[in-house]
Amino acid sequence: MRNELSEERIISKGKQVIEIESVAVKNLLKSINEKFVKAVKVIGDCKGRVVLTGMGKSGLIARKIVATLNSTGTAAIYLHPTDALHGDLGMVRSDDVVMLLSKSGSTEEIVNLIPLIKRLKVTIISITANELSKISRESDISLVMDIKEEACPLDLAPTSSTTAMLALGDAIAVCLLEIHGFTAEDFALLHPGGSLGKRLSLKINEIMYKGEQIPLVHQSTSLKDTIIEITSKRLGVTGVVNEKGVLTGIITDGDLRRLLEKTLDIKELTALDVMSSNPKTIRPDILASFALQQMEKFKITSLIVTDEKKIPVGILHLHDLVNLGLQRR
Repeated sequence: MRNELSEERIISKGKQVIEIESVAVKNLLKSINEKFVKAVKVIGDCKGRVVLTGMGKSGLIARKIVATLNSTGTAAIYLHPTDALHGDLGMVRSDDVVMLLSKSGSTEEIVNLIPLIKRLKVTIISITANELSKISRESDISLVMDIKEEACPLDLAPTSSTTAMLALGDAIAVCLLEIHGFTAEDFALLHPGGSLGKRLSLKINEIMYKGEQIPLVHQSTSLKDTIIEITSKRLGVTGVVNEKGVLTGIITDGDLRRLLEKTLDIKELTALDVMSSNPKTIRPDILASFALQQMEKFKITSLIVTDEKKIPVGILHLHDLVNLGLQRR
C-alpha cells in the first residue's frame, strides 16, 4: 500500500539514512589497522591483478572498486562467483590476489568458491561484517566492518554495509595510488576522453593561436593602426613588442574604451602611450587547465604565450578554453 509522506517526514527520513550510513563509514576507522596495512602491502607487491568477487549488491560494489583500482594504476578485474564455478575461474592466475566481498561472510556462492581459489595458491583478502564467518576465517587477511544497522527500515536492503564496503575499497585504492607513485599525468593517460582527460593532458601549445593569428603591434605603432590590429584579429586584445620582438605590454578593448572616455584626441598617440606594462603571460608547455585558472584568478580574458625570452609565440582566449570543457564541474 502506498504511503503519502509529508515534506517534513521525507526530510527527516533522508537525514536519518545519511546519519546511519555515516556512522557505518566512521566505524571503519577501527578497520584501518595492521590487517589493513597487510592487505595494502600484499596488493601493492602483487605482480598480477586484483580479482574481486561478490554476489548481488556486494558484486556491484566489487565492480566499482575494480573501476577505481584500474583508474588509479592497480590492475583489477571482476569475477562473478557463479560464473567462476562454470569456467571463469580460469581468469585467476597464480600471481593474482583475490578479494571476496560479503556482508554476512556466509554467501553460499562465495563459500563454495573458496576451496577452488585456495588450490591456485593465491592470497585471499575478504571484506565482511562478521569476523567469525566462514569467509573471514578462510581468508588470509580478513578486513571486518562494524555495521550496527542498515539504513533500510526493514534492515534488509544493503545500504550501510555497501556504503562502508565501497569506502574501504576507496581507502585501499588511494593507499595503492601513493605506493605506486601514481601522478596526474598517469591519470591522464588512463582518462584520455572527456573534459577530465583534457584538463589533465591538454597543453597550451596544442590550442593557442599562432603565427599570423597573434595580434601584435610595435610600440611605435599609431593608435589607429593598433585598433585595426585588434579589430582584425577579433580577440579583443593585442600584444605590444619592442624592436627585439620582446613583449613589453598589452592593449585591450577595455583600455581603448577607458581612453576614449578621457579624450578623443588620439592622432598623436602610439601603442606605447596606451599599453599596460608587465602583462600576465604563460609558457606554451603548461597545461591549458592551468591557463584557465590563471584567467579566472586575475579576471582576464586573454593570455599571451611567450618563450623563455619573452617573445610572443601564441595567445589564448578564455572562450576557447571554456568551449573545450576545461572548467571543473
